[in-house]
Amino acid sequence: MKKRNLIYLLVVILTSAFIYLMGNKKENVSEKNNPLIKKIELSDGEWKKKLSDDEYFILREEGTERAFTSPLNTEKRHGKFVCAGCDLELFTSDKKFDSGTGWPSFWKAIEGHIEEKTDYKIGFPRTEYHCARCGGHMGHIFKDGPAPTGLRYCNNGIALKFIPEKIEEPKQ
Repeated sequence: MKKRNLIYLLVVILTSAFIYLMGNKKENVSEKNNPLIKKIELSDGEWKKKLSDDEYFILREEGTERAFTSPLNTEKRHGKFVCAGCDLELFTSDKKFDSGTGWPSFWKAIEGHIEEKTDYKIGFPRTEYHCARCGGHMGHIFKDGPAPTGLRYCNNGIALKFIPEKIEEPKQ
C-alpha cells in the first residue's frame, strides 16, 4: 500500500471515530440551566407508556420528523407552545415565524426553559436543544433567523403541544 493511501485511510478512520464519539456524547453543555425548574426523570419504560411511538422517537431518541408534516407549522393563533413530554412552556406564539423549512420555527425561547448541547451526528457541529424539565429533544438552533436575535429554533412539531390563549368575552 502506498504511503499516501495509508495516510488517507488513517485520516478517514480517525475522522469517523471522532464523529462517532462526539455524536454519542450525552452531556449537557448548556450554561443556561434554570435551577428553578424541577427535573422529571422517568425510566425508558415509563416514557414509552406516556408517549406515542412518534413522540418517543423524537423526544427520547433525538429523531427528526419529516418536513411539512406538522399542523403546528401553520399554527397562527395566540398562545404557548409546550413540551409534549412534560408541558413545560418553551415558546410563545409572538416569537414564531414561517422559516419555509417545513418545521415550526421560533426566533426566541422562553428564558431558562431549554438546554443546549453540541451535536455531531451529521459530521459537523450543530447546536441541539432540549426541554429543561424532561430533557426531551426539540430540534436545532441555526443562525439564520430574523431580527432581533438572528436565531432560528427549528422544532419538531411532534415534540410540542399548542395551548391557545383564552380570550375572555367582554362582560355586559
